Amino acid sequence: MEISAAGRLEVRITAADVGKRVSVRSLIEHGAPGEKFTDTVGVLTSWDNGVLLITRKSGESVRIAESALVAGKAVPSAPARRRGPAASYEELARVAARAWRPVESERLGQWELRAASGFTRRANSVLPLGAPGLPLDEALDAVRRWYGERGLPAYVQTATGAEGTQELLCAELEERGWQREVTAELWAGPLAPIADRGDPAGVVLSREAGEGWLARYQRKGVSEVALRVLRSGPSVWFASVPGPAGPAAIGRCVVDGRWAGFAAVEVDPALRRQGLGTAVMAALARQALDEGASAAWLQVEADNAGARALYAGMGFAAHHAYHHYRAPDAGRTGR
Repeated sequence: MEISAAGRLEVRITAADVGKRVSVRSLIEHGAPGEKFTDTVGVLTSWDNGVLLITRKSGESVRIAESALVAGKAVPSAPARRRGPAASYEELARVAARAWRPVESERLGQWELRAASGFTRRANSVLPLGAPGLPLDEALDAVRRWYGERGLPAYVQTATGAEGTQELLCAELEERGWQREVTAELWAGPLAPIADRGDPAGVVLSREAGEGWLARYQRKGVSEVALRVLRSGPSVWFASVPGPAGPAAIGRCVVDGRWAGFAAVEVDPALRRQGLGTAVMAALARQALDEGASAAWLQVEADNAGARALYAGMGFAAHHAYHHYRAPDAGRTGR
């Protein structure tokens, strides 16, 4: 909190600080006994009619009455990372996008409109890395028309929690009635320690997702469009651990320059907690190291406690959260 030379807490932010990362302390109206204040850190996304809207790293929006402010200040846009590879949001967003390509895309200014017959939101949403070249309402109308022509709901993928993310766009979408359906996180970490964690001796690597791999993949009945998405990326590898009734574990990795992106790490439920998932990632990590990669990333749901504990133990840490906003009255599709 900001404290003056006289020892008093001060509010040193104004409406002119919208768009900046801030830290504020405010009064709690109905707190527990002894609790008078609460602290909020995030991006100041609006300050209208006496109410501040602050978007936290997770994407959660917090409304605070101006009259409840006790102290506040602008803080650095992104805290220093304590571990893992340094990377901007835009770099990781582009790497993740190249690892999961749609079958059709079109540019709208610096936005990319992506479609893949509804297979996952990531391949059927707008990636807004920059300005659309139109006023926002016109751009969103164009987005809805483009997806409507393809029989798909309109989604915009946004991110929060890192330098250069889109807290302001999230607030604009919510103001226009777009609904946030899914939130996940992108985690990053060093690649070499992953290669040393498991025994990859029994893991088979392939450039193709065979029938056994697809049978273990959680999305059943994979279409030709889905196969095109799965095979997309600069250097794609599929891993599997043979078992008595098909693969006991599988995984996918896309090598792209210094980055290796892991996905679809799945283990037969009857064979979990035997290190098979770790072995799959170790084998893929060794292949990625051989191709010159040095850093790793993956995506994990915010409520998947088991996966988060596993990846944290491997040296991964959350870099930013990402969200899919659905246009009002649109249908649904899978992440």
